[in-house]
Amino acid sequence: MAFHSKLKAYHDKDFLNSDECRGIRLELEFLKPEVQMQKKRIVSTVVVFGSARLRPMEQALQQLEAARAALKTAPKDAAKQLAFRQAERLLANSKYYDVARDFAKKVTIFDKNQNDGHQFVVITGGGPGIMEAGNRGAADMGGISIGLNITLPHEQEPNPYITNDLSFAFHYFCIRKMHFLKLAKAVAAFPGGFGTMDELFEALTLIQTGIIKPIPVLLFGRDFWDQLINWQKFVEDGVISPEDLNLFHYCETAEDGWQVIKDFYRLRE
Repeated sequence: MAFHSKLKAYHDKDFLNSDECRGIRLELEFLKPEVQMQKKRIVSTVVVFGSARLRPMEQALQQLEAARAALKTAPKDAAKQLAFRQAERLLANSKYYDVARDFAKKVTIFDKNQNDGHQFVVITGGGPGIMEAGNRGAADMGGISIGLNITLPHEQEPNPYITNDLSFAFHYFCIRKMHFLKLAKAVAAFPGGFGTMDELFEALTLIQTGIIKPIPVLLFGRDFWDQLINWQKFVEDGVISPEDLNLFHYCETAEDGWQVIKDFYRLRE
């Protein structure tokens, strides 16, 4: 690609978007949210992870009815059968949308009672589902929250509950991950897919290896996690230590999760 030699380097978009400038783009993508969060006096965050597909119960009901209607048109269609079973499970798990929203409310109430900068600000991936629930809970309480959106092929859009000047767009997953954990005082993981697993195991690895200081890692929905992951298998095969199982805490309700955080930091409300 030919660059525009007569333009100043920082005005030449072709140059800035070139392979040679990837390092600069990485630095800028880290720096922009960093500067803005400092301006907003954000001292610490609480991360809320979970599936973008877990919607409020009323939306999950609509999805189930649509899947049921589609299945009636072709009862033996394997794809429609799967879609119906998935819709049933999504409805059953839609309760976690409300749990995530309530959890974010509790975190935000604590933040609003602080005087020295913003403490325990909710930070999410900025999209729908559990991410939306986290930002929505903060907005319910009149607080601020952060959204770290990522450019995806299906063009994920920021949910409407993120604080306007704290809604960031990312191209690089690695820089986005850094911002998730840089100020984190806790990680709350709700049922989710590959993205949730990626973020959860990265957080556990960073704590296990001492790269970051220990923070509470909350797994909401024990049935989901126990069916999905055989944690004891890691220990039995000797690939983790028994004490590594103490790095996370099971939670069912918003109060469960908030209590773990309060106990860990000896907080007074």
